[in-house]
Amino acid sequence: MIETRSLSVSLGEHAAVRDLSMKLNSGELVGLIGPNGAGKTTLMRALLRLIPSDEGQIFLDGQEITHDPAHFHAGDISYLPQGQDIAWPLTGRRLVALGRVPHQTSWSHLSAADDAAIDAAMELAKATDFANRPVRQLSGGERARILLARALAVGADTLLVDEPTAALDPYFQLTAMEALKTATQQGTSVCVILHDLNLAMRYCDRLYLLNQGGLVAEGQPHDVLNDANLKAVYHVDVARDAQSGLIVSHHLLG
Repeated sequence: MIETRSLSVSLGEHAAVRDLSMKLNSGELVGLIGPNGAGKTTLMRALLRLIPSDEGQIFLDGQEITHDPAHFHAGDISYLPQGQDIAWPLTGRRLVALGRVPHQTSWSHLSAADDAAIDAAMELAKATDFANRPVRQLSGGERARILLARALAVGADTLLVDEPTAALDPYFQLTAMEALKTATQQGTSVCVILHDLNLAMRYCDRLYLLNQGGLVAEGQPHDVLNDANLKAVYHVDVARDAQSGLIVSHHLLG
């Protein structure tokens, strides 16, 4: 479980996250949603202690980690940031193997357990076809699946993912979300930043809707993504499928 209590984070003079409390439970897929600039990525980076918080506390499994260096918990919390460039001339499998670094000593080699974790992660991310291909020769979507596999290969109890579907076609958007959902069924806690509200509604157990650094709503997807919240935060009117409640179209408020 990872939890924040009254967390505030500033970027320069800008209050990017304001007095925000949230909780991610074991085996749960939680979505962070909100418009651009809402504070989603800043919050996720603060959870990892990649940027300092101004006020509030961060807990991991009930233990405060607010001021712990990020590497202290590299094997406990895995992170997939958005839009990564890859400069290394590595094959897909060798890149995924980097996810096992937190579990190794300086001179150790991959163990049978490491190999099993790598294989399972690549299978889950549908990335096995790229195992022996140079990563720099892969398409953006193929590369995104390799990077997702690397994050899964860590085997951490908590996985934080920033926009994992951004570079993917519709089939692999669903594949990525299915992979995250399967990870939660295996006991992993997953927090994912999403801009696709239908994916958030379809896959997430709970949502946190942010706007201008503050929490607007929290709860089950259909409750959070009601018409009033979409009008207030996204400034759109929506039309929905009568059965599923999924958004079929939207337009700007007049």
